[in-house]
Amino acid sequence: MTEPLLVDRTDAVVTLTLNRANAMNALDVALKEALRDALAELETDRSCRAVVLAGAGGSFSAGQDLREHVATLESSTSDPLGTVRAHYNPIAARLANLPKPVIAAVRGMAAGAGASLAFLADIRIGGPTTSFLMAFAKVGLAADTGASWTLPRLVGHAKAVELLMLAEPVRAEEACRIGLLNRLVDDDELVLPTAQELAARLAAGPTVAYGAIKRQLSIADAGTLADALAAEAQAQSICGATADHRAATLAFVGKQKPVFEGR
Repeated sequence: MTEPLLVDRTDAVVTLTLNRANAMNALDVALKEALRDALAELETDRSCRAVVLAGAGGSFSAGQDLREHVATLESSTSDPLGTVRAHYNPIAARLANLPKPVIAAVRGMAAGAGASLAFLADIRIGGPTTSFLMAFAKVGLAADTGASWTLPRLVGHAKAVELLMLAEPVRAEEACRIGLLNRLVDDDELVLPTAQELAARLAAGPTVAYGAIKRQLSIADAGTLADALAAEAQAQSICGATADHRAATLAFVGKQKPVFEGR
């Protein structure tokens, strides 16, 4: 049986590949559970210092597996969208709060919850065929998997409303222009290696500080200046006690290149 999620480790970088290429990596229960559980393990895995999220074949992810969802709708269940609480919400929370950098290698189509997964990454890399489609309204649904939170932060409230209500595809160059992509490479074959190269660079950096930066920005996005200042004070207290901070400060003073160990 083919594994729905491939987990590859190269030094301190873990690549998670959605592995349902024949279904455009649509998210069925097996894949959602595998991704949810893998992210839970990586939260406390100190040997992992950066994560790459990718899709097998020519697509990132088409989102919810609608064939499976039709079967759910036709069943006797009283909560046909229970997968949101059981799967999508935990996945979104773990991706957003993972205390290490997450890079999405978005090759081809990212639609619905598949696009939402990419938006939860810290950095998104795309290629010529990359496109995003907030397809929820096309099937009579609102946003999920964190898109109502991530989209306004990436593109602004007005553009988020447009993308979610009109449900029109956003091609690679436009996606890069409005902030859905951070970087656009000129060859689809370069999307994954570029993401992994960037992840390796980040994996060699101050992991604790990266996690603190993610928490700071999350608090500042929704809070007041006082909230942000309190978060900064807490983050600096944590980072200031790390071996990485001490070693890097001494290296800087000694005009040497710092070596970060992620602790």
